[in-house]
Amino acid sequence: MPHWTAHLHDEEATQALGAALARVLKPGLTIYLHGELGAGKTSLTRALLHAAGYQGRVKSPTYTLLEPYVIQLAGQPIELMHFDLYRMNHPDEFIEAGFRDFFNADRICVVEWPERAENLLPNADLDIFISVAAQGRGVELRANSIQGASCLEQFHFSPNL
Repeated sequence: MPHWTAHLHDEEATQALGAALARVLKPGLTIYLHGELGAGKTSLTRALLHAAGYQGRVKSPTYTLLEPYVIQLAGQPIELMHFDLYRMNHPDEFIEAGFRDFFNADRICVVEWPERAENLLPNADLDIFISVAAQGRGVELRANSIQGASCLEQFHFSPNL
Protein backbone atom coordinates (compact mmCIF):
# COMPACT_ATOMS: atom_id res chain seq x y z
CA MET A 1 0.00 0.00 0.00
CA PRO A 2 1.25 3.52 -0.74
CA HIS A 3 2.63 5.86 1.87
CA TRP A 4 3.98 9.41 1.93
CA THR A 5 6.37 11.21 4.29
CA ALA A 6 7.47 14.81 4.74
CA HIS A 7 8.83 17.35 7.17
CA LEU A 8 6.54 20.28 7.96
CA HIS A 9 8.60 23.32 8.85
CA ASP A 10 5.87 25.43 10.45
CA GLU A 11 2.17 25.87 11.19
CA GLU A 12 1.55 27.16 7.65
CA ALA A 13 2.85 23.86 6.24
CA THR A 14 0.50 21.96 8.59
CA GLN A 15 -2.41 24.07 7.35
CA ALA A 16 -1.39 23.42 3.74
CA LEU A 17 -1.27 19.68 4.46
CA GLY A 18 -4.80 19.88 5.88
CA ALA A 19 -5.95 21.67 2.72
CA ALA A 20 -4.30 19.02 0.51
CA LEU A 21 -6.03 16.27 2.49
CA ALA A 22 -9.39 18.05 2.19
CA ARG A 23 -9.09 17.83 -1.60
CA VAL A 24 -8.96 14.01 -1.51
CA LEU A 25 -11.68 13.32 1.07
CA LYS A 26 -14.41 10.86 0.14
CA PRO A 27 -17.53 9.73 2.00
CA GLY A 28 -16.89 6.59 4.02
CA LEU A 29 -13.24 7.44 4.68
CA THR A 30 -11.81 6.61 8.10
CA ILE A 31 -8.64 8.44 9.13
CA TYR A 32 -6.61 7.75 12.26
CA LEU A 33 -4.30 10.42 13.67
CA HIS A 34 -1.35 9.22 15.72
CA GLY A 35 1.05 11.36 17.75
CA GLU A 36 1.90 12.53 21.22
CA LEU A 37 0.12 15.36 23.01
CA GLY A 38 0.86 18.62 21.21
CA ALA A 39 2.00 16.94 17.98
CA GLY A 40 -0.62 18.79 15.93
CA LYS A 41 -3.44 16.29 15.38
CA THR A 42 -6.20 18.77 16.16
CA SER A 43 -4.43 21.55 14.22
CA LEU A 44 -4.30 19.32 11.16
CA THR A 45 -7.99 18.42 11.54
CA ARG A 46 -8.91 22.09 11.95
CA ALA A 47 -7.04 22.97 8.74
CA LEU A 48 -8.71 20.09 6.89
CA LEU A 49 -12.19 21.17 8.04
CA HIS A 50 -11.67 24.81 7.10
CA ALA A 51 -10.26 23.83 3.70
CA ALA A 52 -13.34 21.62 3.18
CA GLY A 53 -15.56 24.65 3.68
CA TYR A 54 -16.48 24.51 7.35
CA GLN A 55 -16.80 28.14 8.47
CA GLY A 56 -17.33 27.81 12.22
CA ARG A 57 -15.05 27.33 15.18
CA VAL A 58 -13.30 23.96 15.30
CA LYS A 59 -12.65 22.87 18.85
CA SER A 60 -10.83 19.86 20.17
CA PRO A 61 -13.20 17.08 21.21
CA THR A 62 -10.89 16.19 24.12
CA TYR A 63 -13.67 16.44 26.69
CA THR A 64 -16.71 15.62 24.55
CA LEU A 65 -14.90 12.76 22.69
CA LEU A 66 -16.80 13.67 19.49
CA GLU A 67 -17.50 16.85 17.52
CA PRO A 68 -19.63 16.56 14.36
CA TYR A 69 -19.19 18.93 11.39
CA VAL A 70 -20.86 19.29 8.02
CA ILE A 71 -18.56 19.95 5.07
CA GLN A 72 -19.11 20.12 1.32
CA LEU A 73 -17.70 17.50 -1.04
CA ALA A 74 -18.49 17.95 -4.73
CA GLY A 75 -21.29 20.32 -3.72
CA GLN A 76 -22.90 17.77 -1.38
CA PRO A 77 -23.09 18.10 2.41
CA ILE A 78 -21.19 15.34 4.21
CA GLU A 79 -20.82 14.79 7.94
CA LEU A 80 -17.29 14.62 9.26
CA MET A 81 -17.06 13.15 12.74
CA HIS A 82 -13.98 14.26 14.71
CA PHE A 83 -13.21 11.90 17.58
CA ASP A 84 -10.61 12.40 20.30
CA LEU A 85 -10.40 9.26 22.43
CA TYR A 86 -7.59 10.47 24.70
CA ARG A 87 -9.83 10.73 27.78
CA MET A 88 -11.49 7.34 27.40
CA ASN A 89 -10.81 5.24 30.47
CA HIS A 90 -11.71 1.91 28.90
CA PRO A 91 -12.17 0.78 25.27
CA ASP A 92 -15.74 -0.33 25.99
CA GLU A 93 -16.70 3.34 26.39
CA PHE A 94 -16.44 3.63 22.61
CA ILE A 95 -19.12 0.97 22.12
CA GLU A 96 -21.27 2.19 25.03
CA ALA A 97 -21.36 5.70 23.56
CA GLY A 98 -22.67 4.31 20.26
CA PHE A 99 -19.71 5.73 18.35
CA ARG A 100 -19.29 2.66 16.15
CA ASP A 101 -22.59 3.55 14.41
CA PHE A 102 -20.99 6.69 12.94
CA PHE A 103 -18.54 4.67 10.84
CA ASN A 104 -20.35 4.11 7.54
CA ALA A 105 -20.24 4.92 3.83
CA ASP A 106 -22.05 8.25 4.33
CA ARG A 107 -19.66 9.91 6.78
CA ILE A 108 -16.00 10.69 7.17
CA CYS A 109 -14.48 9.79 10.54
CA VAL A 110 -11.25 11.32 11.83
CA VAL A 111 -10.01 9.71 15.05
CA GLU A 112 -7.32 11.05 17.37
CA TRP A 113 -5.85 8.50 19.78
CA PRO A 114 -7.41 5.43 18.04
CA GLU A 115 -5.25 3.09 20.13
CA ARG A 116 -7.43 3.96 23.16
CA ALA A 117 -10.30 1.97 21.62
CA GLU A 118 -7.98 -1.00 21.03
CA ASN A 119 -9.53 -3.37 18.48
CA LEU A 120 -13.08 -1.98 18.72
CA LEU A 121 -12.61 0.54 15.90
CA PRO A 122 -13.08 -0.35 12.25
CA ASN A 123 -9.88 -0.44 10.21
CA ALA A 124 -8.49 2.91 9.06
CA ASP A 125 -8.31 3.77 5.38
CA LEU A 126 -5.52 6.22 6.18
CA ASP A 127 -3.17 6.37 9.14
CA ILE A 128 -1.49 9.72 9.71
CA PHE A 129 1.51 9.78 12.03
CA ILE A 130 2.65 13.18 13.32
CA SER A 131 5.76 13.70 15.41
CA VAL A 132 7.41 16.77 16.83
CA ALA A 133 10.78 17.29 15.18
CA ALA A 134 13.61 19.71 15.98
CA GLN A 135 12.16 22.33 13.65
CA GLY A 136 8.51 21.60 12.91
CA ARG A 137 6.83 18.22 12.53
CA GLY A 138 7.44 14.95 10.80
CA VAL A 139 4.42 13.43 9.09
CA GLU A 140 3.70 10.10 7.43
CA LEU A 141 0.52 9.07 5.63
CA ARG A 142 -0.13 5.35 5.13
CA ALA A 143 -2.92 3.84 3.07
CA ASN A 144 -4.49 0.68 4.48
CA SER A 145 -7.30 0.08 2.01
CA ILE A 146 -8.23 0.57 -1.62
CA GLN A 147 -10.05 3.77 -0.66
CA GLY A 148 -7.01 5.03 1.27
CA ALA A 149 -4.70 4.15 -1.64
CA SER A 150 -6.99 6.06 -4.00
CA CYS A 151 -6.74 9.12 -1.77
CA LEU A 152 -2.94 8.98 -1.69
CA GLU A 153 -2.79 8.53 -5.48
CA GLN A 154 -4.75 11.79 -5.86
CA PHE A 155 -2.87 13.55 -3.05
CA HIS A 156 -0.61 16.43 -4.14
CA PHE A 157 1.36 18.41 -1.60
CA SER A 158 4.75 20.02 -1.37
CA PRO A 159 5.76 21.04 2.16
CA ASN A 160 8.03 23.76 0.81
CA LEU A 161 5.26 25.80 -0.87
